[in-house]
Amino acid sequence: MADKWYNPIPILKNHGFGLSQPLNPKTRKPYTLEELRRVIPEELAKIELLLPPYDKKVLIDIPSEILRIYQAWRPTPVRRLYALEKLLGTPAQIWAKDESVSETGSHKPNTSFMQVHVAKREGATEVVTDTGAGQWGASLALAAKTFGLKCTIFMTGKSYDEKPDRVALMRKLGATVIRSPSNLTGAGKKAGKVKSQSTGSLGLGISEAFEYVRKTKGAKLCMGCMSNYAVIHQTISGMECREQFKKLGIKPDIMIGCVGGGSNFGGFILPFVEDKIEGKIQTKFLAAEAAAVPVFTKGKYEYDWQDYNKNMPMVRMYSLGYNFFPPGIHAGGLRYHGKTPILSKLVNEGIVTAKAFGQNEAFRAGLMYFLAEKVIPAPETAHAIRAVIEEALECKKTGKKTTIVYLHSGNGDADSYAYLTYLLGKLDQETYSHLIPDIERAKCVE
Repeated sequence: MADKWYNPIPILKNHGFGLSQPLNPKTRKPYTLEELRRVIPEELAKIELLLPPYDKKVLIDIPSEILRIYQAWRPTPVRRLYALEKLLGTPAQIWAKDESVSETGSHKPNTSFMQVHVAKREGATEVVTDTGAGQWGASLALAAKTFGLKCTIFMTGKSYDEKPDRVALMRKLGATVIRSPSNLTGAGKKAGKVKSQSTGSLGLGISEAFEYVRKTKGAKLCMGCMSNYAVIHQTISGMECREQFKKLGIKPDIMIGCVGGGSNFGGFILPFVEDKIEGKIQTKFLAAEAAAVPVFTKGKYEYDWQDYNKNMPMVRMYSLGYNFFPPGIHAGGLRYHGKTPILSKLVNEGIVTAKAFGQNEAFRAGLMYFLAEKVIPAPETAHAIRAVIEEALECKKTGKKTTIVYLHSGNGDADSYAYLTYLLGKLDQETYSHLIPDIERAKCVE
């Protein structure tokens, strides 16, 4: 198991790809540590603001308390998907780095435990967050229960309504789960008056969580994907991969992951990015996003607010706009209007490639995966699997023996409603089909 996180910030800077400073949304000047520490733990704020030692330190020691917790499920396996290869008839090798084996079934505990640990160490009594599909919320609830802190979660309304199992899990872990938009905050009341915003968004959930933290003594905000620190904590998967690839003799031609905010895919590829920049490897890094929320493929790279109510720092990222309310697709973790600044920088520099996939495409891929590997992937993960299948079928055409490795970010244990809706043919295709770059792509694996 890796005992260090990988910090790409100084590496990118040394190669001329430095990140832009987060800005205060009111003054448009760089956010200060004093301002941000009122909302998130100071140690995490230093990472977010690119302050010492995180502006220069590449390898960050994982605290012993967190290493002991990680040992419950780490290291996570890298396994070859022989059955999927056979089903597709491809000469490609397909490997999965499986983060779904964690205690909550996704990659999210890689950062939730550290965030709560730091919050408690600095005197917090409660942690607050937003969540989409609920995998982040469940992971933060578990971490809060482990460290004895209260936990309050604003959950996107669409997912709250469709994923009662995940709501129940968070509540069993002691968390207070609130449907967003809610009547508890000004942001929630504002959005609640607009019919098209009634299903919520991740940007709105962040606004509600921020507002709640500012008026609640002892509360700190935790961010599951958009923050620099969440991405860095996720690099434990990529650090493990470096050693696992060596032992297995794997040299990936393509590395794939789904992207909502971008933390799981970022954590997966970042320990390999310097070698790509220096020309030591030619690996293709492919980010798979939802066609209904095409941030990388149709968004703008610019400074934008991280949340609906314009309270959080402005960051330079790919975005569809802070006030974007997504269609109600079932992949709740892929509905965010922006992408993490680190990954956005890599896409803008051409180091990472992005593709968008429609909801039907993803569910079809998820069911193919189930038929082959006997595991139901989360709808978010199914987008990455869809990209894997497309690349593998291309290898079938060319005969090229490509090595494909993807990050299996989460299981679909709480997504039976979504898969049933797909099987019954009741997905609302009109909400997203016009955004799919090539609708015919959906037919290639029927």
